[in-house]
Amino acid sequence: MPVIVLEARDFTSPLFLVRTLEVLTTCTAFSLVASVEHSNTTWNRTFRIFCMFIWCFFFTITLLIHILSIIQFHSLIRVSWKNLTMTVAVLGALMTFSTSVIFPWMVMDHKGELPRPVAAAVASGLTFLAYTSESIVLRTQAHEQRGYMSTMPGLLKIIQLWGGCMIIPLVVEMVHELLNGIAWQLSVSGVSYGVCILMSLITLVVIVGDFAGRCLLPFDRFLAGFSLIGVLLYMLATVICFTKILQLNENKNAITQQLVIMETVISSITLLAYTVDLAFSIKLLCDRGRM
Repeated sequence: MPVIVLEARDFTSPLFLVRTLEVLTTCTAFSLVASVEHSNTTWNRTFRIFCMFIWCFFFTITLLIHILSIIQFHSLIRVSWKNLTMTVAVLGALMTFSTSVIFPWMVMDHKGELPRPVAAAVASGLTFLAYTSESIVLRTQAHEQRGYMSTMPGLLKIIQLWGGCMIIPLVVEMVHELLNGIAWQLSVSGVSYGVCILMSLITLVVIVGDFAGRCLLPFDRFLAGFSLIGVLLYMLATVICFTKILQLNENKNAITQQLVIMETVISSITLLAYTVDLAFSIKLLCDRGRM
């Protein structure tokens, strides 16, 4: 069992301070939003649930990481702690940045009572800054204290997971807004996004769980294969997105236009992340082939 020895400097370290801020701001954000009545439109409800889930999820996981770090029990958990903390920090920064944009834009009722929604949006922005600060602190640690997720390929895999998570509420809204007439586009895009999200989760579990040595294939080939599949599927999804943009003139619904543009932007960013990641994987395979 680890010996718990807490000193005053432990409570003033950068990681302790930013994680405390993350816990406080996420708790503040979802508490304020939960206390405010919102319109019952599907548009508001879907993105409100999404924002609430993000805040609650990262509040819970950050609180657990914070407690385990304080009592020094993280060494008993059979995971790669340095990869887990980096993943949570970077993904938390990306997701809370997204909620900081989505909540004021799509969820807030600008004609109703504003003090609490505005305070929730500010709390979400502070959460983004806190997770960004934690990511910087973790990346500036000594090389032996940094894991795979702190490298450029690792960060690209987190961006890929972020893109998949952001697509989920958009696809849900597309089902309501665009189902008539172009169901085949939704089906193909949905399957592509679903496969890529599943691949991202499998990669994350393998890396954080430190299962790379148990893979049937060499881990670098495993990652290269997933990156190639991701590039192909997101190329297909992005082409469909641009096809939807060309069809926007036939649909005057402003909500539909915003959804299609958002999906196109996120798909393009994620496709770029998969493409660069594939380039890194091919370079690694070539370098090892010369050895």
